[in-house]
Amino acid sequence: MAQVVVKSGESFEAALRRFKKITMESGILKDARAHEHYEKPSDKRRREAAARLRKIAKARRQAESRDSR
Repeated sequence: MAQVVVKSGESFEAALRRFKKITMESGILKDARAHEHYEKPSDKRRREAAARLRKIAKARRQAESRDSR
């Protein structure tokens, strides 16, 4: 669970920004969105396979751009 202790003299907006940053870094929002709706195992495998392919393609593009320099 993300927790932020408000420092004396700190504005609410600053504390809220710190809280949002902590939740983003810890992956709480990503996990909550993933559990928002049921995902069939076949759909999950398909989504993860597509993510792997995107990652490989990105690495290839970066390697090619480094080689062309």
